Amino acid sequence: MPSVRFWPVLVVFALLCACGDDGEQVGGAQEAGLGSDYRLVFESSTGYLTLQRGARVLVAVPPSAWQLGVVEAVDPGFNYDPYPLFVPNGVYVAPSGLRWLHPVSVRVVSQSRTGWELALSYEEGLEARLSITEIDHGSFRVVWSPGGSWPVAYFRFQFAAPEEEGFYGLGEYFDDVNHRGKLRAMQIEVDPELESFYNEAHVPVPLLIGANGWGVFIASYYPGIFDVERSNPELVDVIVGTGEASSLGLELYLFAAPSGLDVTRHYYNVTGYPRLPPQWVYGPLIWRDENRDQIQFEHDLTRMRELDLAATGVWIDRPYASAVNSFDFDPTRFPDPPRMFEQARRLGYRVALWHTPYLDARAEATRKLREEAQARGFFPLRTGILLNPWGRPLDFTQTTARTWWQELLRPYLDLGVAGFKLDYGEDVVVGLSSQRNRWLFADGSDERTMHARYQLFYHKTYADVLPPEGGLLLVRHSTFGGQAFGPVIWPGDLDASFARHRERVSEKGRTYVAVGGLPAAVVAGSSLGVSGFPLFASDTGGYRHSPPDKELFTRWFQHTALSPAMQIGTSTNDVAWEPTPENGFDGEMLQWYRKYTRLHLRLFPYVWTYLHRLREDGRAIQRPLGLVNPALGAHPWDQYMLGDYLLVAPVVNRGERERTVLFPGGEWIEWWSGRQYVGPGYRLVPAPLQDMPFFLRRGGLVPMLRPTIDTLVPTEEPDLVDSFATTPGVLHVRVFPGPQTVFRVFDGTRLTQSLDSRQGSGAVMQLRYEPGADFQFGALFECVGLGSVKIESVRIGGKLFPEEAPVGTLELVDEGWQHQGDHILVRLSPASREATVTLRSPSEATERYVAR
Repeated sequence: MPSVRFWPVLVVFALLCACGDDGEQVGGAQEAGLGSDYRLVFESSTGYLTLQRGARVLVAVPPSAWQLGVVEAVDPGFNYDPYPLFVPNGVYVAPSGLRWLHPVSVRVVSQSRTGWELALSYEEGLEARLSITEIDHGSFRVVWSPGGSWPVAYFRFQFAAPEEEGFYGLGEYFDDVNHRGKLRAMQIEVDPELESFYNEAHVPVPLLIGANGWGVFIASYYPGIFDVERSNPELVDVIVGTGEASSLGLELYLFAAPSGLDVTRHYYNVTGYPRLPPQWVYGPLIWRDENRDQIQFEHDLTRMRELDLAATGVWIDRPYASAVNSFDFDPTRFPDPPRMFEQARRLGYRVALWHTPYLDARAEATRKLREEAQARGFFPLRTGILLNPWGRPLDFTQTTARTWWQELLRPYLDLGVAGFKLDYGEDVVVGLSSQRNRWLFADGSDERTMHARYQLFYHKTYADVLPPEGGLLLVRHSTFGGQAFGPVIWPGDLDASFARHRERVSEKGRTYVAVGGLPAAVVAGSSLGVSGFPLFASDTGGYRHSPPDKELFTRWFQHTALSPAMQIGTSTNDVAWEPTPENGFDGEMLQWYRKYTRLHLRLFPYVWTYLHRLREDGRAIQRPLGLVNPALGAHPWDQYMLGDYLLVAPVVNRGERERTVLFPGGEWIEWWSGRQYVGPGYRLVPAPLQDMPFFLRRGGLVPMLRPTIDTLVPTEEPDLVDSFATTPGVLHVRVFPGPQTVFRVFDGTRLTQSLDSRQGSGAVMQLRYEPGADFQFGALFECVGLGSVKIESVRIGGKLFPEEAPVGTLELVDEGWQHQGDHILVRLSPASREATVTLRSPSEATERYVAR
């Protein structure tokens, strides 16, 4: 039964959903509207604000939703973090006299074609203004400003969404992609229940997206929370604790779009689009938690090439220097760095280094640097509690400090370092109770915003010194705006297990509440993509409680192979080619590893195209299934779409050799087995250990690199290392023929397929390839799912090809075709460009499994 207080919200939904496209309200109440097909509508008779798409109400904001939290007096020593208001702890003391004031009236003060000014009159005589502006088609900016000198400490914004809504975004979370019923903090909080002792909020993003095509973005770095229909099942409740800064107001945005997947484009228009990193960052990237010495590092480089394992880059984690950030290599362990980097270049790898924003306070090797930094004022003016073992972080708000640090990095860059894994830097937290954890920086900022913004300065310091084409920035912590530096997010220290986030685990004589293992990695990647961070790569195999065993490592690298980026390493230095009694790796697993790391690299043209498209459509690469298909009425966390055509279903439970998959509408073919499924609905599918199930949509085109590819990086040994930089080669394209579709690859190559039935029992399949800047050497189409068809004729470039090419020769000829079971392979040259294949179907139909 809905609470009496919010019955009006439901009534507004009922009334406005009966409106026409022109927004004319049933009952004749006066209203004002901004926008056309995407509209923000204010009803003066009720004070309601509604976000609409055509006749559909997406979000309803009741007049009582614009609440201000006032206190007896704003205390400059109080942190005003709203999280303890919902999750109190033993040391928290609520601000004295806190009460929530609600508007008693909302009225239009002024309006124009592009904006309004609304006046809010509150209980006790407080006044505030809402300045609302349409800044783009479907994008509305709201500035909420309290008047007078009232002791306002919090802004509280509430709204209602449709009953069936799925809630996405909000950054990186480990438990679920749908936030319904969750309380999400926008900052790190103490959480004594978790083994890590904090809430793992490394990348909070105050952007909530509805699966039906709306978004709410709170443009504030002050501490905040989103209560997503947790305390009240009919209401989203957002609170921001601004304290002394309340007089500056709160800026927020309301977005409307054709679908939930399209909302992120509005967010990018406000906060900046992701920088495109260099191609090699796509991976696979390999690392050990500790490299014993240069001999081991060089052996790894050689061994991967000897074993024919795909990899584009490696990074050296700590310890490699004389001390943390001594800006050298320990000469006793790495005596000849130039030789090491030369070997990496020769074999087609890029090399990155682990780094932090500290100078080791305990080490003689950093003493002179610490003294210089202290003398020049490069540390924060005031330092709070430190959450690292090395000392104070640098104050990167200072241009001179950033420049000094970048000069220290220069010898690494001159040596050939092409990126950095940026760890730690999470010391600046709001507070551990109600009191502030006081920090002060040179630009006047403090921990109340720098708990988020410090990462932006930290990452920018490194991003600005990378080569012109960019480099790897693998980061653990970020926030809105951080996507502009082109980072790959890694989720910190996940468990080397199949445990869910907050699952209670008992092993080896102890019990703990898990941060989460493989399931957490799957959730985080899907959640981050729609939150504005398209590149995510977990530690394949996990970190806490390493090593992973054979089954866990296999299931993890299968998942990360079908992810927007791939990095592989554990806390126990496990690499696929070194079996130990602890990890149980073997030759069979190494074969699977080779297959999946190469699959990831082969999918580069497909995934990289979607990364390029971000500036056009803003759509995530890894997409939660319920956000893409809200009509399914389900929001699974353990499935996702990779681009438009691939449905990925990782196996996330130990011992599973089959799993249930929710299929969207249409026909789907399993990548490995060729089994075909018809959605919408659920189906139990095989999932043998060697193969993770994933599916190609009917009509889908997936461009890939050749099956022998090793790296994207230039190599000096082309006979040993097959590199995309040597030649892009023939573009391979897997196709599940269907109604006409077109795929434009990132380099401009255009691929087209269509399958048209004809009278009788046949069909005509047409394939077209138009070369772009890179893929100029022809295309090899692999058409799957055709059953036991018979081929009547094949025309390539208008010329009849009556004979099949000999098996294994299509890579060697410019034009030709082969028929292999239910596959048809067609090779097109840049000159021929198109093929027409006339098919005759047999009497028996291909078996299809109908999902229910």
